Amino acid sequence: MIRLDTHVVVWLYTGQLERLSELATESLEREDLVFSPIVELELTYLHEIGRLTVSGTQLIADLRARIGLVASGVPLIAVVAAAAPLSWTRDPFDRLIVGDALAANDPLLTKDDSIRRNCALARW
Repeated sequence: MIRLDTHVVVWLYTGQLERLSELATESLEREDLVFSPIVELELTYLHEIGRLTVSGTQLIADLRARIGLVASGVPLIAVVAAAAPLSWTRDPFDRLIVGDALAANDPLLTKDDSIRRNCALARW
């Protein structure tokens, strides 16, 4: 099982697979793919500010149908508890997405350098 950061979800949706590293591509092919509900919230925000042409709900529904993407079942209270000490970021989305991966003890697929420097579970 591997959890996906927001940009990875967007690239899968838009078919921009060339943006993925070799390790990322291999992980996507062999692992069950999971997203934090916080990713869907961030996608909704990106749609609201005009950075995406579809809503977070539409994008996630498409990937659920096409590639079997599933939502994390980690309780929000556990996500918040894992995210609370992550003072290396001020981005609430990143903090909670990483918190979700930490609470589940699953790898997080992300190109984000800051996350990769600060989260031992981050992969690229």
